[in-house]
Amino acid sequence: MQLDEAKSKFIEGWGTLGSAWGVSRTMAQVHALLLVSLGSLSTEDIMEQLQISRGNVNLNVRALMDWGIVRKELRPGERREFFSAEKDIHKVATLILQERRRRELEPIMRVLGEIRHVEPSPNATPEETAAFAETISGIHNFAEFANRAASTLIKADENWFLSTFMKLMRPG
Repeated sequence: MQLDEAKSKFIEGWGTLGSAWGVSRTMAQVHALLLVSLGSLSTEDIMEQLQISRGNVNLNVRALMDWGIVRKELRPGERREFFSAEKDIHKVATLILQERRRRELEPIMRVLGEIRHVEPSPNATPEETAAFAETISGIHNFAEFANRAASTLIKADENWFLSTFMKLMRPG
C-alpha cells in the first residue's frame, strides 16, 4: 500500500473511532491528519487535504486545542497560523483521559454526591426510596472507582503504562 492510501485509510479509521467515542468524525479526522503530517499545517492545508470548509477547520482545530492535543504555531513573517498535533501517543491518551474526566466524570460525581443520601418523599414508598438510594450508591461507587483508575493512569509513568497495556494486549 502506498503512503497516500495508507494516510487516507488512517484518517478515515481515526474518524470512525472518534465518532464511536462521541467526538465528531471531522474533529477526529483533523486530528488524524495532524498526527500523520510531517510538519505543521495551515488552515488552508487542512481544508485542501480533507475537503472541508474553513469554518469547519477552525471549529475543529479550536476544539482540539481545548483538549490540549493540538497546538498553534506562529512563524515569523507569516500571517497564517499553523497547527500541529502532539505525536507522543501516551501523552495524547493522557490528555484525552484528563479532558474526558473533567467533562464527563467530575460533573456526574457532583450530582451523585448531591443525591446519594435521599429522604423519602410523601408519594414514594420506603421500598422505592431504598431502591433508588441503593442504585445511586452503586453508581457512585463505580464512578469513584473509575475516577481513581483515571487518576492512576494519568499519573502513571509512561513505561509502566505501556508495559501494562502491552501485557493486556498479548493473546492467550
